[in-house]
Amino acid sequence: MKKRLAVAFTGPSNSGKTTLILKVARKLIHEHNLDVAIIKHDPKDKARFDVEGKDSYKFSDTGAEVIVTSPNRTTYFSNRHSELDEMIRMFHSFDILLVEGLKNLPLPRISIFRNSIDEDYFPFMNALAIDESIQIKKYTLPQDVDILDLNSTDDVISWIFKNAKKV
Repeated sequence: MKKRLAVAFTGPSNSGKTTLILKVARKLIHEHNLDVAIIKHDPKDKARFDVEGKDSYKFSDTGAEVIVTSPNRTTYFSNRHSELDEMIRMFHSFDILLVEGLKNLPLPRISIFRNSIDEDYFPFMNALAIDESIQIKKYTLPQDVDILDLNSTDDVISWIFKNAKKV
């Protein structure tokens, strides 16, 4: 039976979210032998997944829901918003789901910062992953926020194992 645990990561642009998620995912897959799923939020709708002129682009451009399948991968293109539970159902099975962004989802959340902390994230964080560029004593953190070493993948994974939500 799969664990089906989920945790989210938030933080401003260029804070290191993607880098941390990549490190965590690789370690969970290769050292812990877990199946990992990742959902990335694209709030400005700027990510590009397909190349104009290709068949898959033409199909998706019609507004249809499109699945492109090959011997090595299946790609799903949708032109509508999906809720978290719909996205989770799309994944066949996983042990751990890592979500980048979507700070309003009811998931345990690690906020990532370098150089300074944006206090607007305080209501949405359960843990704070920072490096030595942050002077933590300058901030009054919410109670019960765990402080993690942004440069310690093991520290972050330990927190995930203790705090991730069953989905």
